[in-house]
Amino acid sequence: MTAEGNKPRSEGWCPTCRRSVLLIRQARLEGFRKIGEDVKCASCGRLFTPHELTVPPADPPRPAIFTDADRPRHSNPFAGDERGHLCRYCRHYVVNPFRQWCGWHRRDVDATDTCPDFHSKADAESEKREPLL
Repeated sequence: MTAEGNKPRSEGWCPTCRRSVLLIRQARLEGFRKIGEDVKCASCGRLFTPHELTVPPADPPRPAIFTDADRPRHSNPFAGDERGHLCRYCRHYVVNPFRQWCGWHRRDVDATDTCPDFHSKADAESEKREPLL
């Protein structure tokens, strides 16, 4: 078995093409006897010397397209109210056997929909008055 460091590379940096390319390994034969191995660039056919293959290629610099301002902000799903503004917890959410309805917007909704006009059921319960007899 070969060690991971001694494994022949299938990719390399070609100075002629000036980019990362695939390497082609061909056996060098004398009659029917293998006497060596040639390594060529798959794009331009340039032969590599054994010294060029042992030196690790320098990675070309990557263009800086995105900045830290472009990266997504990390959100914590457990911060704040877990219920959020889900229609299920809104005071205008009405459920019957045939449909789920928003009494505020007068349209069909699902329990997991969100709404910017959210009114909490807990607030509605605190505003309840004693029934008049």
